[in-house]
Amino acid sequence: MRPSSNWTIPNVITMFRIVLVPVFVMMFIDQRFGAALLIFLIAGVSDGLDGFLARVLKQRSQLGAMLDPIADKLLLITAYFCLGFVGLLPGWLAVLVISRDMMIIGGMALLHFWGVDVRSRIHPTWLSKFNTFGQIALIIAVLAKHSFGLPWHGVVQLLVGMVTTTTVLSGAHYIYVGLGHFPGDGEKQGQ
Repeated sequence: MRPSSNWTIPNVITMFRIVLVPVFVMMFIDQRFGAALLIFLIAGVSDGLDGFLARVLKQRSQLGAMLDPIADKLLLITAYFCLGFVGLLPGWLAVLVISRDMMIIGGMALLHFWGVDVRSRIHPTWLSKFNTFGQIALIIAVLAKHSFGLPWHGVVQLLVGMVTTTTVLSGAHYIYVGLGHFPGDGEKQGQ
């Protein structure tokens, strides 16, 4: 494949991950939580695989850099919406997680509008990565609990507390960092 082509192996895997989101929703609506868990796990493995292949095959692309975080957020937001909507997770937690992600996406779009090169200036922190890990672990724990009847109430509650804390802290950190990148008085856009 030509390096400039958007049809790289990693990009196809990322697009496949996006296609898995409605499949996850269909399994969830049918209350096939085991199948929904499997779809979620396949999407998670494919997330690591597409990044690995992009590096190893030297097939990094602008499209991949754009699609990968969209695929990640789409899956997580959808999973939290589904779990919160039916009460498998507290609704307030789903709102918190989704609101944080929407705030980050909106803030980055606004910074981009103001001429800030967001991709080179805003990077995930260890706290944000830990938050994402916790969010994923919570989804897996809830789906596994309801798929296999596991006695994981304590595990789920611990993860709810962790995700709540890291979501608030990482969201506040993104606001702090983002505000520092807005042009000051008298600065022109794009500088």
